[in-house]
Amino acid sequence: MARFGRVLSAMITPFDDNGALDLDEAKRLARHLQAEGNDGLVVAGTTGESPVLTDHERLSLFAAVIEAVTIPVIAGSGTNDTAHSVHMTKEATALGAAGILALCPYYNRPSQAGIEAHIRAMAQCTPLPQMIYDIPVRTGRKILTSTLLRLFREVPNIVALKDAAGNPGETAVLIANAPDGVEVYSGDDGLTLPLLASGIVGIVGVATHWTAPDHQQMFDLWEAGDTAGARRVNARLLESFAFETGDDAPNPIPTKAMMRHLGFKVGQARLPMGPAPAFVEERAPQVWANLQTARTV
Repeated sequence: MARFGRVLSAMITPFDDNGALDLDEAKRLARHLQAEGNDGLVVAGTTGESPVLTDHERLSLFAAVIEAVTIPVIAGSGTNDTAHSVHMTKEATALGAAGILALCPYYNRPSQAGIEAHIRAMAQCTPLPQMIYDIPVRTGRKILTSTLLRLFREVPNIVALKDAAGNPGETAVLIANAPDGVEVYSGDDGLTLPLLASGIVGIVGVATHWTAPDHQQMFDLWEAGDTAGARRVNARLLESFAFETGDDAPNPIPTKAMMRHLGFKVGQARLPMGPAPAFVEERAPQVWANLQTARTV
């Protein structure tokens, strides 16, 4: 089993009807995600709307979820400010997080040297294992394979990568050259099956809020050598993958709509994401119903 498990969700952050952080609902959601088959949770990542959380809210969320579950909680303590990221990482460590998610600095568009120094600073201020998050579509910068390999080789507690770079061929190169013990996770739900062929160990997902059992089944089939069975499971998840984000309703808007449909009072996304369009609210029950039907086939 991978260090943090095979199936992790980048957990949404619940807000009440007034847009305030709802810690009780966060605990209830976290316990539900564990019961549904998630091996770990990433809290206050992009899906968790970290850019619109205050420091107090983010730390309160870390504490609440860590208390609520027995699975690893990885704290999204990174920002585009290195000193701030170091501060938040120290705080998350003190709260009992199992690991740290280190996001490539966004908006600043630093050089590879700047990206590397930022990630090193976060790792060096904590004994916790660190997962780097590479998502150039949101950060504006790709962390080069050479940079990642140097960090994996030289910084002992940098041990994992959430890969949302969208290049399975380059992921294969990284995995083939990474030191033993480095674990790569899919950070793009739709590329998880292709990335399995490159050697990933799991997923940090979005649709996993409602598809964790399916993902566990897909991994089981793949590890048993039943690639045709894994493809069948992946096929029934394609509608969920298409639903979870889009230009008119970016992640996490659809996931919040789905979890509201499933009975969780997670509220709407804060601006600039904002409330879900009507078509998303209407589509969520259809996607869920279709998945239930597909599970019985």
